[in-house]
Amino acid sequence: QVQLVESGGGLVQAGGSLRLSCAASGGTFGRYAMGWFRQGSGKDREFVAVITWNGGTIHYADSVKGRFTISRDNAKDTVYLQMNSLKPEDTAVYYCAADSSGYGYSITRVAREYEYWGQGTQVTVSS
Repeated sequence: QVQLVESGGGLVQAGGSLRLSCAASGGTFGRYAMGWFRQGSGKDREFVAVITWNGGTIHYADSVKGRFTISRDNAKDTVYLQMNSLKPEDTAVYYCAADSSGYGYSITRVAREYEYWGQGTQVTVSS
């Protein structure tokens, strides 16, 4: 059983930056592909980014491409989301998630295919 804990959210002005972290425990972090999702108020949960176990493959949602960067440190069992040039429309609760179905190689943008989820961290971008 993997536990995921996000941190790093907060309030930032448009154009600013935040770095989210997601610390994993209770499992073999290197066997999981890791994804970031977000859910704005009244909206469905949407895919943000995903990274394979070794960082060899990364995908981003079109809405964040060029502004957000996902990375991971397997020695620290942590995945990161660096968010730059933030916009008010980026306001949401951000969740990290773990997918072991492909032994860390799976690349999926579908939330239901992730087995483990963190509790989320709020990101608010003011205009």
